[in-house]
Amino acid sequence: MIKRTTIIEIITVLNIILFLYTGIAKIMDYSVFKEQLADSPILSWAAKPVAIMLPIVEFAIVLMLVIPRWRLKGLYASFGIMTLFTVYIIAMFIIAPEMPCSCGGIMEQLSWEQHIIFNSASILLNGWAIYLLKKEKKEFNKGWAVEINYSISHS
Repeated sequence: MIKRTTIIEIITVLNIILFLYTGIAKIMDYSVFKEQLADSPILSWAAKPVAIMLPIVEFAIVLMLVIPRWRLKGLYASFGIMTLFTVYIIAMFIIAPEMPCSCGGIMEQLSWEQHIIFNSASILLNGWAIYLLKKEKKEFNKGWAVEINYSISHS
């Protein structure tokens, strides 16, 4: 059976790859990314700040995921941003199904339906990793408290 920490690590690495890849792709094709956002019926009013901030947020999430102490916050951030992306994609699918995706890289090749499935899977995996990591931390803290009580009561 796969250990809980292994599952958490796999999901974390998948998130790191995803956000690093999409952040870099957005920066490499920044003008195209900004232009696609400007054409969006939902985000056109905020295209420039979103185009600047989104890669920064993606890299910040990568940083949180890489640092073990911040990993839970990084998983929450991944969960949150993927949920926002999914809501945006569903809205785009309803409002403008012919609009191109501004995700960056090979992710642009996905249809809106495929994006919704991909993002939903990512949200579920992030939720699972959050649950497992919180459970792991709870068990660790419980064990730590038992050790402290043990050494205090038997000193």
